[in-house]
Amino acid sequence: AINKVERSLIRTDADEVTYNLHVMIRFDLELQLLEGSLEIKDLPEAWHGRYLSDLGVQAPDDVNGVLQDVHWYAGTIGGAFQGYTLGNIMSALFYDTAVGQHPSIPSEIQQGEFSTLHTWLTDNIYTHGSKYTADELIQRVTGGPLTIAPYMAYLKRKFGELYAL
Repeated sequence: AINKVERSLIRTDADEVTYNLHVMIRFDLELQLLEGSLEIKDLPEAWHGRYLSDLGVQAPDDVNGVLQDVHWYAGTIGGAFQGYTLGNIMSALFYDTAVGQHPSIPSEIQQGEFSTLHTWLTDNIYTHGSKYTADELIQRVTGGPLTIAPYMAYLKRKFGELYAL
């Protein structure tokens, strides 16, 4: 069931395919709030509408809907949600780069061995901390800009095989 793709109400329980749709809905609503085209009082209705139209699910109440995330109510409006999707995209890009430099990584992982990947991450990502912006780090590590292609290829490869797509 870990690889099952299904619509859900709760972002943190979502599968890899629909997770980013949860993020997209939040990003869009957050942007509308910040631009002033959506008022706080209308947020629950907008939330329910987007979940119904985009995911085909409807929350029974606001607790399982608009109130399920603490971000906005903890004062972190304006940038938290898209970081989750960017992390997904960047991780696939970095993984592809690491495998390009060390083709043995996938077979090592299958055997429960992560040292080559861990060393690569330490040498190329972790040691830099906040020294570079995300764009600078991506360019430095991969030799190119941020691209969604490796992440989409990962999803198609994994779920295409599982669901015979």
